[in-house]
Amino acid sequence: MAHIVFTPQLRRFVDAPEVQTDATSLREGLEAAFALNPRLRGYVLDEQGHLRANVTIFIDGRRLRDLQALSDPLGPASQVHVFQALSGG
Repeated sequence: MAHIVFTPQLRRFVDAPEVQTDATSLREGLEAAFALNPRLRGYVLDEQGHLRANVTIFIDGRRLRDLQALSDPLGPASQVHVFQALSGG
């Protein structure tokens, strides 16, 4: 099962449980997390359902490619890390 983890920075604002899922795409995996806490959706996705600019996702150590449809594939042993991107200077 794919494993989805949200970083502590994001968990400061909203309950973001770790998720084990049989999803085959990132979108499906995130929907499993949103089913556990619907408020999480607004922190990760914008109004069009695209990844927010201040969020970065890595799947098996590689940065997400499809920022809009979130169609990147998940394997049965995939590790997904959802980060709140840092900015500033």
